[in-house]
Amino acid sequence: MKTIDVVAAVIYKDDRIFVTQRGYGEYKDFWEFPGGKIEEGEAPADALIREIREELDTLIEPVKLIDRVEYDYPSFHLSMRCYASRIIEGDLHLKEHEDAKWLTRFELDSVGFLPADRELVDRIFRNWDIYFDRCYF
Repeated sequence: MKTIDVVAAVIYKDDRIFVTQRGYGEYKDFWEFPGGKIEEGEAPADALIREIREELDTLIEPVKLIDRVEYDYPSFHLSMRCYASRIIEGDLHLKEHEDAKWLTRFELDSVGFLPADRELVDRIFRNWDIYFDRCYF
């Protein structure tokens, strides 16, 4: 089975996290943490900065790696590095996504996440205070 290495930004601000709705492909209309594929030879954090700049016209800082999700979709294995991130510059302008929302910890179940992202959501809910420690944000 083919493995796809990706990165995802869990963008945190004012006790909320930013999520986006896919506007294309097999998983159109599902919700996810924004990010994308790591290019060959690219460091994961650099890939994340590039992807968010391309998709959302925003500069972020990946503050810390909070988790790595391994998930088997029917046609590929996804290896997703997930970074707690903060906005440095920009206003999260949607270029590829259908919609976006800022969710509190207790609103995470209000949208239908992609299966791999769903695993991360459960971990975020349980570890919110650890992942978004005030000394980092």
